Amino acid sequence: MTDPNTSGSRWSDLDRPPLNAEGLRRALIRPGTLWTSLDVVEATGSTNSDLAARAAAGGGDAPAEGAVLVAEEQTAGRGRLDRTWSAPARSGLFFSVLLRPGADVPAARWGWLPLLTGVAVAAGLARAAGVDTSLKWPNDLLVAVDGEERKAGGILAERAGEDAVVVGIGLNVSLRAAELPVPTAGSLALAGAASLDRETLLRAVLRSVEQWYGDWRAAGGDPAASRLQEAYAAGCATLGRRVRAELPGARTLTGEAVAIDGDGRIVLATGTGLREPVAAGDIVHLRTADAD
Repeated sequence: MTDPNTSGSRWSDLDRPPLNAEGLRRALIRPGTLWTSLDVVEATGSTNSDLAARAAAGGGDAPAEGAVLVAEEQTAGRGRLDRTWSAPARSGLFFSVLLRPGADVPAARWGWLPLLTGVAVAAGLARAAGVDTSLKWPNDLLVAVDGEERKAGGILAERAGEDAVVVGIGLNVSLRAAELPVPTAGSLALAGAASLDRETLLRAVLRSVEQWYGDWRAAGGDPAASRLQEAYAAGCATLGRRVRAELPGARTLTGEAVAIDGDGRIVLATGTGLREPVAAGDIVHLRTADAD
């Protein structure tokens, strides 16, 4: 008898059924809502690269704001600093959305978009999967697996042309322990999520992104007036922790993460008594033994 997990058919893994693109469109694309198109592809290198290329090309074929591109499998998914990663087909949600904040939001505030997306993803997963997702500044999604923080996903925002931003989300859903790329990774399944139905999760996340994006845009991108800054701080696992910031130019900075400022930067209180905002860099959460 053929092993259903090795037959090579797209239906072979019964725990990982394909997404129903038409059903997702019916649920999400309606007049007056943010989402304007939704495409599901079997496999691609990077949904961010594909959607950004289409947006930057301009002309009549350029996608409207609210375009969503989902891949059942990404073979060259990208994170910050052009790091690449991949995961088994249909084991997660790998998708990108196109946003055009336009004249409503000054470009200086567009840096809040990955943080906004993190808040929205966490809120959507809490509702649909019953799992607590915390945020590691600036773009990691964390879940608890056997009492330990594990990275279950990430967010990458990129400019596409002059007026658009593509935001990509990668989320491990049904990834099993033996499939983890590194021991510190996690998934919703390993975190004990109440639902692993990817269509349910995708609908919940996209509706949450629409809500948070709409409120932020209506407030002119003001993170305080839209309550985005408050919500991010409340869900940020980095705040209150001793951390090491690995900065561009091989510089490092160690201190306690004490605030998220109005520009979305993490503020570190250093041993010298100074408070230094960090706009870009890798953040390492330190254990007590590593703090010095």
